[in-house]
Amino acid sequence: MDAFYASVEQRDHPELRGQPVIVGSPPTQRGVVCAASYEARAFGVRSAMPSVTAGRMCPSGIFVRPNMERYREESRTVMQIVARSGAQIEQVSVDEAYLDLTSFCQGRDADESLRLGLPVARKIKESINAERGLTASIGIATNKLLAKLASDQHKPDGLTLIVESEKVAFLRPLAVGVLHGVGKVTATQLNQAGIETVGDLQDFAGDMRAIAGSFGPILRRYAFGEDDRALDFNSERKSISSENTFLRDTADRRILRATLREQAVELADDLQKKGVAAKTVQVTVRYGDFTKLTRQATLEDPVSEAATIYRLGCHLLARHKLVNRPLRLIGLGVSNLGPPRAQLKLGFEKS
Repeated sequence: MDAFYASVEQRDHPELRGQPVIVGSPPTQRGVVCAASYEARAFGVRSAMPSVTAGRMCPSGIFVRPNMERYREESRTVMQIVARSGAQIEQVSVDEAYLDLTSFCQGRDADESLRLGLPVARKIKESINAERGLTASIGIATNKLLAKLASDQHKPDGLTLIVESEKVAFLRPLAVGVLHGVGKVTATQLNQAGIETVGDLQDFAGDMRAIAGSFGPILRRYAFGEDDRALDFNSERKSISSENTFLRDTADRRILRATLREQAVELADDLQKKGVAAKTVQVTVRYGDFTKLTRQATLEDPVSEAATIYRLGCHLLARHKLVNRPLRLIGLGVSNLGPPRAQLKLGFEKS
């Protein structure tokens, strides 16, 4: 979906159409940008940017408080439209999914099969626009890596096809940082080695392991458009989390414990409503300089009780000495979800 949160706000509030909409905390408060309309992106505003920075970059920006329940509801409706295509679907976030059209796009070769996906993609885009008043950008290719890159090419409202015979040429001019798994650290290491574009990576004759370690051989395959990651059609939610950004940085243990306790209750309620439990509990902190750290513990038996989740959160904070200076944000999350451990119910007879 294109600028999903901001697009929903612009659709629901006509006065915001064509305006630089920034979904997130206002610049006068502590917080970050959740999403920005394309009008705001023209000023350099991006998601995860501090709201105060966004306010400086885009003085005319209209800040709107996020309405996550509304966006989740819209996501469910959009994904129902997508499901009508008959494709197998891996939903990866509230506004993004991979579709497998292999079963009904069978051509004489890979390129013809991919072209058979174009009418399906156009129908999905038209249906979303007609029924929801929103635009989506779609990429068509033989694997996740290329489909994702294609979907980003002509936003908003884009449709891009990368056929197998042209994938290497398509990748050559792109910055190496667009490849899956290449973060800031890896990108810097590659740039220092003279590798700035995917074409540079394709032409590199040395051992990539000397630059990127065990990721080197995988990175080399990505540079030529090869990606064997399978789609995951398990639609169950993989994780649940809750975060709080403080108005002022704090290291006050009473405030931090109270915040964690509230988050634990929220997570436990969510787990119990879904009838699942979690084997992994994680705590996230962000300091005043925006450094973010996450630490987690994985258990043998799943948990779903607020008291246990809270206790594990406190344990992780203490064990890793995370409160060594005031925190800007603290978060608690659970993942590795599955059925709760069976409870043995005992009955005692009075003697």
